Amino acid sequence: MTLPQEASAAPDSDLTVVTNSGMPDDLICPASEICDPAVLRTKLNDALDGVENGQSARAALVSVLAEVQKQGRTAIADALRAEPFKARETTRAYCWLTDCIITQTWAIATERLYPNPNPTEGERVAVLAVGGYGRGEMAPHSDVDLLFLTPYKVTPWAESVIESMLYILWDLRLKVGHSSRTVKDCLRLGTEDFTIRTAMLEQRYICGDVGIAEQLEERLWSDLFKGTAREFVEAKLSERDARHEKQGGQRYMVEPNVKEGKGGLRDIQSLYWIAKYVHRVDTTAELVDKGVFRTEEYQSFVVAERFLWAVRCHLHLLAGRPMEQLTFDMQVEVAEAMGYTDKGGRRAVEWFMQDYFRHATTVGDMTRIFLTSLEADQDKNAPLLMRIFTRQPKVKDGYVVVNNRLGVVDEEAFLKDKVNLLRLFEEALRTGLLIHPDAMRLVAANLRLVDDEMRNDKEARRIFMDLLLKHGNPERALRRMNELGFLAAFIPEFEPIVAMMQFNMYHHYTVDEHTIQCIWNLSEIENGHLIEALPVASSILKHGINRKVLYVALLLHDIGKGRDEDHSVLGARIARKVAPRLGLNKAECATVEWLVRYHLLMSDMAQKRDIADPRTVRDFAKAVQTRERLDLLCVLTVCDIRGVGPDTWNNWKAALLRALYRQTRRGLEGGLEQLNRENRGAEAKKALREALKDWDTRDLRTETARHYPPYWQGLHVTAHVIFAQLLKGIGDDEIRIDLHPDTDRDATRACFALVDHPGIFSRLAGALALVGANVVDARTYTSKDGYATAVFWIQDAEGHPFEESRLPRLRKMIHRTLLGEVVPRDAIKDRDKLKKRERAFRVPTSITFDNEGSEIYTIIEVDTRDRPGLLYDLTRTLANQNIYIASAVIATYGEQVVDSFYVKDMFGLKFHSVAKQKSLEKKLREAIEAGAERARS
Repeated sequence: MTLPQEASAAPDSDLTVVTNSGMPDDLICPASEICDPAVLRTKLNDALDGVENGQSARAALVSVLAEVQKQGRTAIADALRAEPFKARETTRAYCWLTDCIITQTWAIATERLYPNPNPTEGERVAVLAVGGYGRGEMAPHSDVDLLFLTPYKVTPWAESVIESMLYILWDLRLKVGHSSRTVKDCLRLGTEDFTIRTAMLEQRYICGDVGIAEQLEERLWSDLFKGTAREFVEAKLSERDARHEKQGGQRYMVEPNVKEGKGGLRDIQSLYWIAKYVHRVDTTAELVDKGVFRTEEYQSFVVAERFLWAVRCHLHLLAGRPMEQLTFDMQVEVAEAMGYTDKGGRRAVEWFMQDYFRHATTVGDMTRIFLTSLEADQDKNAPLLMRIFTRQPKVKDGYVVVNNRLGVVDEEAFLKDKVNLLRLFEEALRTGLLIHPDAMRLVAANLRLVDDEMRNDKEARRIFMDLLLKHGNPERALRRMNELGFLAAFIPEFEPIVAMMQFNMYHHYTVDEHTIQCIWNLSEIENGHLIEALPVASSILKHGINRKVLYVALLLHDIGKGRDEDHSVLGARIARKVAPRLGLNKAECATVEWLVRYHLLMSDMAQKRDIADPRTVRDFAKAVQTRERLDLLCVLTVCDIRGVGPDTWNNWKAALLRALYRQTRRGLEGGLEQLNRENRGAEAKKALREALKDWDTRDLRTETARHYPPYWQGLHVTAHVIFAQLLKGIGDDEIRIDLHPDTDRDATRACFALVDHPGIFSRLAGALALVGANVVDARTYTSKDGYATAVFWIQDAEGHPFEESRLPRLRKMIHRTLLGEVVPRDAIKDRDKLKKRERAFRVPTSITFDNEGSEIYTIIEVDTRDRPGLLYDLTRTLANQNIYIASAVIATYGEQVVDSFYVKDMFGLKFHSVAKQKSLEKKLREAIEAGAERARS
């Protein structure tokens, strides 16, 4: 018995090698170690000897088959662990094992259970494999898809045989997809349903009557497939597009689906289906001989396919089930199983996923090339754009429009000037045409021409910068250049970050794709598409800015990632070399270098520091120094955050950045001393009096006199109004709460007024944790007459404000907790758990003490792994040390959180003592570790 030719075998090994024993010789381990059909047959016959009834017979057969199946699977799995990249041999091995089981089950069913020495014409049955099993590709937990083929309606004898086989296979816990059909049924159903037609395309004879199987094969090609290539291709491409959309539409999804995702195994299978249907080939290797693929392109495709199949096999084995999505936790396990190790400042899983995404890109490139071949043969309809536009754009000499795509007239003449490799992208943007895949292949095959001479060529520089600055859609050119390898060739420093995954829950894209997303966001702002969403950034660009500096800084801002060194510092050094090469003058290069070095500064200041503290704005203004830098950094920061992922940017971050920008700009234009002199307290009191015109004068005087200066500086007048109403007439035993959506900040504002006492911040944090609220910012103030006024901005688990309908229950639960009816420390234990897929992340804990960032507080910054009860644990630890928390600023980056606490000791002093700092750090670390252990259990 031999296995079929593999759908994408290497050109030199298309045929299965069969030994004299009739067993294949190209499996992951010797076929006899997986299953010896002769030995299995003897065992099955022996098991049936002396067995009288059918039920006992089935049990005896299943017992033997289960043992063989277990031994075979173990042998394959052990061999794959030893040689983790031998995917083709592994998928064949699982098919061999399955073929053996099905063939011997058929033999026992027809010869021992239901013998029929002289079957009639209508009692002939052929057992065929379809789907992936028919193609000869099986992962450890793949479905077993079978077609029981009969000439006419299923006879009672055939029904008994089929039924007994299926019961045995189900008892073996195989997931069997099956159908019983005639040849006529197959043709009729294949006409109506493309999924069934595809399955028929991959049918493979296993056992039974070979004549009827050959009849089906002949009729399929003569009656069903012939003359229907175009409709089949269009159906498969529509199916592929829908699948990609369902999977997220991006090749670089951080938790990709190995089977269904873009650039995954289903894309390879689609290519094979179309190739077989159109060209009637048995392997994609034959497409090289037909001139569809070049040898080197096909070899890259083989490597990519083997890698993806290896990933899928390891994923199935590690999960113990047919799992297809590379979730974060499984990425770590698969990387380890495939032999990846930590090196060069990056985790093994990050190296593994970079390889994964590069191979997925190869699959996409090959699919594109193949579809071009079909267009040339007119097997696929011309693109929709071609059918819409009757007049094609005029192209420059040397170019031609083919099926509404930009092609090259004479490849040899084109390559005589290597700068033409860049001109192709410029012409595509100028005309709005997509580049023809043949032209893309030409670029990819000649990247060796991109040398230092070309990189330093003035015309090449001019074209590259025009691609960024001139045409309004730079991301289109950059993405195509990146996919073809041209971007990394032209800027070699970019190559390490191509397809580089950042193993965290914050970044949605690979580093190169994130960079392109950032540049797309910048072009969207420039094109006036985000004026309402981004008024400050839009205004900055409208009033003029050095666009060349901004675009180059965005292109290079993350170029230093993936190394042992701080990526901002390394990136600045790289920018110092690259920027002059792109034609920037000395001053522009210096600004680009500064922007790359400090591209996280504004984001960190806005999200990790209290911007209501005048010192924060002064320090930031001193670092920025000029209005030009402030404008550039503001726009870069907005694009950087928006480029992280679709849900990363929100009104909260927008409000923080807007406030920091406006205050800093005021300080730079009016002098930093203005920030020192600014009398926010007087302005705030004036605004409160205006808002509470209907209040009694004495009540107003009481309210404006009861608070210390930080209260007036740190809150907006809307909060001052709420607290004035909460405090008015409050009793010593009262707890007053106001919950209100703050749409400007994408959060719910929770205001509390109650008698002050030690640990109040921690109790409030515990109450909020219990109701499932994520705190994103918090302030607490003590009034002169002994009341605590605390405001927290909170979001639900999805990062949104709480719905109005949930607020009454939220208020009730918080109130009960503050009254002591619920103890947060006990009640929170069950909620403080990490999800399985999130446990693979490593976030080292870092604790720093900053006595310079605020005039009256020490800032304790805790950078660690986020979890539901963390803030409560930290604030309870601080409270137990008699530390007063004035405010907390919480910045969350996926699984990482940076909690910054503005604190004083019990005497109202900063923490200058190193010994006290070390003691407190030790206690905070103990609290973090204890909580982490609780979350893992």
